[in-house]
Amino acid sequence: MSEKLTEQSCSNFTEALASRAPVPGGGGAAALTGALGVALCSMAGNLTLGRKKYAAVEADVQNLVAEGEAVRSRLLELVDEDAALFEPLAKAYSTPKEDPNRDKTLEAVTRSACAAPLEIMRYCCRAIGLLEEMLDKGSTMLISDVGCGALCCAAALESAGLNVYVNTRTLKDRAEAAKLESEADGMLHTYGGRAERIAREVTRRLLRKE
Repeated sequence: MSEKLTEQSCSNFTEALASRAPVPGGGGAAALTGALGVALCSMAGNLTLGRKKYAAVEADVQNLVAEGEAVRSRLLELVDEDAALFEPLAKAYSTPKEDPNRDKTLEAVTRSACAAPLEIMRYCCRAIGLLEEMLDKGSTMLISDVGCGALCCAAALESAGLNVYVNTRTLKDRAEAAKLESEADGMLHTYGGRAERIAREVTRRLLRKE
């Protein structure tokens, strides 16, 4: 790819996503969704900074914004990394079945294709942790954005998980597959629930439900 996917316009990216091209695909969409989610965390922080009401947590919010921007930057990188790791897998499937190296090649590129979605999941987990803290320390006027960010990151986390599982199911090395699936399972179980709790708490506060 001569142009980074993340340097395309939203219109061009979604057009490419809808096309017959193998990339971008679900992994890239997951990474971008996670980046949008953590960007909402940074937005909430930036609109909190400098307000006297939140002076006591100013330093904490600054740190949240800084870490959020690092997470956002990494997730955007992963849009292109996922595409780069998936392309060899797509090509490998077209290798003639009589090729003696086909199975070995498929195993290697399939294992590699798991790397980006797992990394996307890890960074979505970091984003969810930041959103949890932002809900407590950011401006109360921005809690709906924090809730939206949590839901974006939850969707990205689950989507990236599917991109792990679609690859591990075909691995011949079942021990390696189980290891990768276990890591994905753990992140989904722990951080998926945390993101949902953020969203529920935001809804409770907005509707003042006890």
